[in-house]
Order: sequence, then structure tokens, then C-alpha cells
Amino acid sequence: MNIVLIGYRGTGKSMISKVLADILHCRRYSLDEEITRQTGKSIPEIVKQEGWESFREIERGVVEKVSSEVRSSIIDCGGGVVVDERNVMDLRRSGKVVLLISNFEKIIQRISRDLSRPPLEPALSFEEEQRKVLAERDSKYRAAADCIFDTSYLKPRQIAMKIIEHFKKKSWI
Repeated sequence: MNIVLIGYRGTGKSMISKVLADILHCRRYSLDEEITRQTGKSIPEIVKQEGWESFREIERGVVEKVSSEVRSSIIDCGGGVVVDERNVMDLRRSGKVVLLISNFEKIIQRISRDLSRPPLEPALSFEEEQRKVLAERDSKYRAAADCIFDTSYLKPRQIAMKIIEHFKKKSWI
């Protein structure tokens, strides 16, 4: 069984996935890193050259491949993976889905350091865009999740330990 981390940008998926993989002595797959590796391009390059729709098609292929081939691993998903319901179905079939959430102020604080990601809504200000996209995706994140952890005030290792404790109680690991 895989542990699949989903959530909006800035909720800690990348850091927590690394900590989980280290503690559980298993492999970690970052879908964004797999996309970059397979295409030879960064996500901003893909979006700039080919658009968001093309990126989502590439992401779909990576999700399909990873979810069918990877076992007993940590899968770190990009924030928009839930946009395509097929991704959610594949990821749920291959593991347990953990939604990481955080309060809006923490998300803005964390992601404003990295503005390399192309905007989804160019007509909006940075904060307006984040608020709008997060609101649009929230119900999809929650519907996909087997469990939810708030990362607002805890360190990645603390969240990782909470996830492991939760999974042990459920006999998922």
C-alpha cells in the first residue's frame, strides 16, 4: 500500500513525504519530479510552452503509471492532481490518501518565497488567485482523502509521526 499525499501548495507535501520515506525506509515518488524527469523540462517551462492543459495531460500519464507500478511507497502529488477525477481514482486504488491542509496565512507565507510557478488565474493578484483556486479545490481534496492533517503549526517530522500513528491504529501499516 502506498501513502499518497495531496493538498494545496505550501501545505508541506514535499517535506513531509521525504520525512515519511526516511522513517518508513521506503521509496518516495514526487509526481512533479517525475514529470520533470520524463519531459526534461521544468513545470514552468511546460506550462509556458504548452499550457496548463498539456501539463495536466502529462500529469495524468505519470499518475496512471506511478499508481499502477509503485507499491509500498510515499507518493507526493502536485496541488492540482485532484482536478482530474481519474487521478483520484487511481491514487485511491493504489494506497491511502492523506490530505495536508494549512491555514491560508501559512500557505501564503510558504509559497510566496517561490513564485516560479506560473499563475493559474493571471488576471487575479497572487493572493486572490490562491484563495480562489484553494476554494475551488477544497471539496475535491476532502472527497479524495482517507484522513486529514493540519500542518499549520507543526514541523514536518511531527506531522509524519502523526500520520504513522494514525495508520498504525487503522492497521494500514
